[in-house]
Amino acid sequence: MVIDAHQHFWDPARADYPWMMAPELAPIRRAFGPADLAPLLQANGIDASIVVQCRSSLAETEEFLATAHATPSVIGVVGWADLTDAALGDALDRLRTLPGGAKLVGIRHQVHDEADPEWLLRTEVQRGLAEIFARDLAYDFLVRTRELPAAIATAKAFPQARFVLDHAAKPPIAAGGSAEWSERIAQLAACDNVWCKVSGLATEAKWDDWDAERLFPYLRHVANCFGEDRLIFGSDWPVCLLAGSYSEIKSALEACLAKLGPSVREKAFGVNAKAAYRLAG
Repeated sequence: MVIDAHQHFWDPARADYPWMMAPELAPIRRAFGPADLAPLLQANGIDASIVVQCRSSLAETEEFLATAHATPSVIGVVGWADLTDAALGDALDRLRTLPGGAKLVGIRHQVHDEADPEWLLRTEVQRGLAEIFARDLAYDFLVRTRELPAAIATAKAFPQARFVLDHAAKPPIAAGGSAEWSERIAQLAACDNVWCKVSGLATEAKWDDWDAERLFPYLRHVANCFGEDRLIFGSDWPVCLLAGSYSEIKSALEACLAKLGPSVREKAFGVNAKAAYRLAG
């Protein structure tokens, strides 16, 4: 099974997406749903996908579970829930009773938008993470270089849990890279309970001036750090459309992974996602 482990659905006419208000994001400020994604998956040889939260909303998570229930190609949902809520456990249990609830595989929060770089280490957040892991769900890190120390400490605090790093912590590709990012990625990868999504890289480069060759050093670094068993492909569609088409993004990442060896490419396009999220089938 070939899996796109990171894609989104949204409709700005029905809900607010504060992060989408920047003028340069106007091209993707419209509705994107399963009917838009289906032909892209078919054209690019993708069998299934995992839909990932876009806003801090339990209602969105419920909608994604309903969508997954009605859409066989959506095999997992990484939703949102309030980690600081003392009743988080009850909320997660309720989500699992809904149609599509069995497809809830993880939880995510936009940590890089929090003012506090150590937000993950707050007592109430750590308590919430414990509730997530008690239900055998994964947690997706949405962080940049600034928040990586807190992510490292969190991964060490829950050695039996499963974490997935989104977008390789968004390396500053357009700015020419960062030694700090490289060093912290290596430190996080030393925690063997963390997988890394090679997603969203093109949109961290200059949108109108990138190619696979320019992405490759960053992908090679995370591959060297995480190894072939902990790299996961994700398109980050439709955010990726800011930099290129679904096919262009997939082809560039596939070319980079193939340069690292056939087993690296094969595992990143399915096997590793199934392990990280404990997907059935």
